[in-house]
Amino acid sequence: MTLATVVAMAMFLGVVVYALFAGADFGSGFYDLTAGFDSRGSDLRTLVDTSIGPVWEANHVWLIYILVIWWTGFPSAFAAATTTLFIPLSLALAGIVLRGASFAFRKYSETFAQARLFGAIFASSSVITPFFLGAAAGAIASGRVPAEGYGDPIGSWINPTSLVGGCLAVATCIFLAGVFLTADADRAGSTELALRLRKRTLAVGVVAGGVVFAGLYPVWHDAPTLSHGLRTAAAPLLVVAAIAGLATLVLVYRKQFGWARVAAVAAVAAVVTGWGVGQYPWMLVDQLTINDAAGADATLVGLLIVVALAGVVVLPPLVYLFRLTQQWTRT
Repeated sequence: MTLATVVAMAMFLGVVVYALFAGADFGSGFYDLTAGFDSRGSDLRTLVDTSIGPVWEANHVWLIYILVIWWTGFPSAFAAATTTLFIPLSLALAGIVLRGASFAFRKYSETFAQARLFGAIFASSSVITPFFLGAAAGAIASGRVPAEGYGDPIGSWINPTSLVGGCLAVATCIFLAGVFLTADADRAGSTELALRLRKRTLAVGVVAGGVVFAGLYPVWHDAPTLSHGLRTAAAPLLVVAAIAGLATLVLVYRKQFGWARVAAVAAVAAVVTGWGVGQYPWMLVDQLTINDAAGADATLVGLLIVVALAGVVVLPPLVYLFRLTQQWTRT
């Protein structure tokens, strides 16, 4: 295993963690968007605010972590991706900014109309942002980002694999959020709300599973390198994802919401990791390998040192923050 591969693995670990934690936050926007405007909708929106309010900004630490390693450790790949995929990446960035601003503004709105407007922006951007991030990932995985950059600004991310990636990102985010919100409602003693979310989460889980495995068919034909990796090296992870996803549905149905969260995390982590394993050893599929994209060894060693320091300095406060959040929602 090369030094570049180790750094790439450290970066991809950030991708998995961001998909899990930020994914659950993004998915909550779907439930906010479809909550309605009666008292039942108000209860659900209050739960969303309570569940993600203390941690919604902290989750973007992982996005910063990913980007810093990418542009520092693999600058040529970063330049190629950003010059080709500037449209979906810019739209995803705009969604993150609009989501954060509207989430804050709706709490301090002077009128109900303003609160509805900011709430709609928050909910819509929560769905749109993961779609464009997934579409960008699909563009890279299907080999549509040339090593020299400045590829097709439209066709690179409007294609079968990118559309699957975008829909997969949205579906998994909504599924994760449903499981997490159901568990939070149950832990807070909101039995009626937990049962309502339970029904919706079961339906969303079935749809998300269908998107994951139905999406494999267009990927087989549109991204041969990725599909070969998914059928071989990543096949065990897809099996784990299927088993964990089914286990999540069973646990939610049986109202074992705490264990359902664990199974949901395992399912989504297996899907995202399987995508990465299927793409290995390419940084830009069919264009640039991890080793070819890597910067100087001194830079890579420096990044690993920074990652180790971040693990000591940043992780404990984040863990403590999430622990406090769980205790808060329990009271």
